[in-house]
Amino acid sequence: MPFDVHISLQKLLTGLIVVIVPLSVVGLYLTSNSDTNLQQSVGAHFRTIAQADSAIASQFFGDVLSSVSAVAADGRIVDAIATTNRSHNHISAETIAARSQRAEREWDTPEGDSLVKEVLSSPVSGWLQHYRTLNPRLLKIIVADENGAAIGATDKPVTYTQADKENWETIARGRGSVHVTDVRYDERNRLNYVEIDVPVREESSGRFVGAVSALADISGLFPILNRQHVGRTGRILLVKDDGTVVSGPNVTPELKLKAEEFPAVHDVLGTLEGRETGFVTAAMKSENRIVGFADVGLKHSYPNLSWFILVSQEEREALAPVRSLGHFALLMVVLGLLMLTLLLAYFSMHRQQELTAVEVLPSRGSAPEKASA
Repeated sequence: MPFDVHISLQKLLTGLIVVIVPLSVVGLYLTSNSDTNLQQSVGAHFRTIAQADSAIASQFFGDVLSSVSAVAADGRIVDAIATTNRSHNHISAETIAARSQRAEREWDTPEGDSLVKEVLSSPVSGWLQHYRTLNPRLLKIIVADENGAAIGATDKPVTYTQADKENWETIARGRGSVHVTDVRYDERNRLNYVEIDVPVREESSGRFVGAVSALADISGLFPILNRQHVGRTGRILLVKDDGTVVSGPNVTPELKLKAEEFPAVHDVLGTLEGRETGFVTAAMKSENRIVGFADVGLKHSYPNLSWFILVSQEEREALAPVRSLGHFALLMVVLGLLMLTLLLAYFSMHRQQELTAVEVLPSRGSAPEKASA
């Protein structure tokens, strides 16, 4: 036989209120916090990528610097510089300066061809050319004595006297200071490079005796960073501390473009909490972006290499997988509350009709008075 369950509308409504209302409140709370939690997870993930890429950039430059430093520390280079310096012991500083000035004037003229040939055919130049073959990242290497005069090079130096360089005093007078320039672009060879100047010091006394200058190709770093993909709208940028993009998808240093995300990153870099967090949501003109960032860590030793890695993606795309579920959950909560509201309205109207019927029924159903006999 059929099993009938009878329950009053009031009890049903009370049960629904007890169940749906708390669940709806919890659902609204969870939904409102889902975006925040997901942003933190995505931001932490981007920060991890940025930190890994910053380590790659730092290691890449460290390898290049080690190659140049190996030249400066090689015994053959140190001995050749020391021999040249000893030949100047009995010559006054004025005479040395006059010779350097004359050589500089004749350097790009036929009169200077013999000196150029002498420099490029020296044993030091032969060793440097061989070393460059083993280290193709080094485009050009020049060795100079304590007065800045070139004594060996892989190719003809632009100038004979390296002491005229802006950074010579830093190298010669500093305590082992290594100088690195900003990124430059070679239009003819389409290469991005930096110039690295390393002092050569006497092993026994630590006294400055000369310098090694090298042009190092860093173009190989950019494909390593650019080959990574972060979704359709994601990008990984290597930027300077003023926001200029050094490397990015279809971006090169010579374009001197500014990263739109960097102002938001710059604001949080000034706080300890911001640096520890490592990510920020940047308000953009078109679409907000979640940005993870990391310092490459070269600025302290090499001020011209104040680089940061930025990993960013449009917020809508980054949160899309979970945000759609959050929206669905929110829709279910709203529909549940709407149905409960309609049921409550129906019960209220039905209850009012019952009360009205109760009030009207006695007047209609009263028995007629009996006639007296």
